Amino acid sequence: MGFRWYGANDDPISLQNIRQIPGTTQVVGALFDVPVGEVWPETKIAALKQQVEAAGLKLEVIESVNIHDDIKIGLPSRDQYIENYKQTIRNLAKYGIKVICYNFMPIFDWLRTDLHYQLTDGSNDLSFEADMLAADPQEIIDRVKHSSEGYTLPGWEPERLAMIEHLFKAYENVNEEKLSENLKYFLDAIIPTCEACDVRMAMHPDDPPRALFGLPRIHKNREDMLAIEEMHESHYNGFTICTGSLGENPKNDVPAIIREFVGKDRAPFIHARNIKFMNDKYDFHESAHLSSEGSLDMYEIMKALHDCDYSGYIRPDHGRNIWGENGRPGYGLYDRALGIAYLNGLWEALEKNK
Repeated sequence: MGFRWYGANDDPISLQNIRQIPGTTQVVGALFDVPVGEVWPETKIAALKQQVEAAGLKLEVIESVNIHDDIKIGLPSRDQYIENYKQTIRNLAKYGIKVICYNFMPIFDWLRTDLHYQLTDGSNDLSFEADMLAADPQEIIDRVKHSSEGYTLPGWEPERLAMIEHLFKAYENVNEEKLSENLKYFLDAIIPTCEACDVRMAMHPDDPPRALFGLPRIHKNREDMLAIEEMHESHYNGFTICTGSLGENPKNDVPAIIREFVGKDRAPFIHARNIKFMNDKYDFHESAHLSSEGSLDMYEIMKALHDCDYSGYIRPDHGRNIWGENGRPGYGLYDRALGIAYLNGLWEALEKNK
């Protein structure tokens, strides 16, 4: 069980707070001050690991080593960025990293239309309503920036979003087929390094799993996952199964997806969260982890993992702001800690009812 942490300089939650959540042994971390595409320096990796271990926790999962847009677009410069990525894998392996969570989404790592959607109990969370998307993506960028509570959100780095017009122009000729070709090129290049270093890649689904602003989406469902799996038949080419992202499309049978891909050991990392559909257009807001609070059956999700004897890494995903907390949207302390307690409770019951 892990807990995502943004580092001492940009996270109001301390490692001591995380250490006190029962059953939590891992920090899911990253270096957020290294520009996308550059090699992660060993000195910074070592410092992060030392910080985490000094608090009595482990650091074995990184989320994320982001992919430079030149790789996704397929520009000639991608080869140098891929070489940098391979060196980062080698550097991380030296410090005991076993899994790298990443995504291959163009421009936006994830998208929500409201970062403080008000719930009836007085808490707030992230939501997505298609009708709130303007034709101009700059409007949603400005909305996210103005409601981020001053935090830099992953995938929404200011220096990158300042180039938004250029990026949309660069992706003009990249459709799903081309993006898939570029993913295969990337995987073919890095997987041998992963095999040599014993570091598994875990690709995160598109969030939400639908086309937005005309950008291609290639990790939306089981069929996409099978296609990605076939791009490079290696144990090291795997998936982060995010129950919320996949669950945002009600056609995705999340427990069945877990049984299939965990069953063949292609999912070394799990993000567990619940969402609540708001209407028949499948707009949604995120919710507390309990099955009764959302549209996903978290018991069936955990049972699917248990039935497959899952022994990989898992963390609670986005949480609400509750009890007066006003932290990084989606990444407060209290609701994610409650999520861990609930998930661990489900797991204990499953273990004792074998």
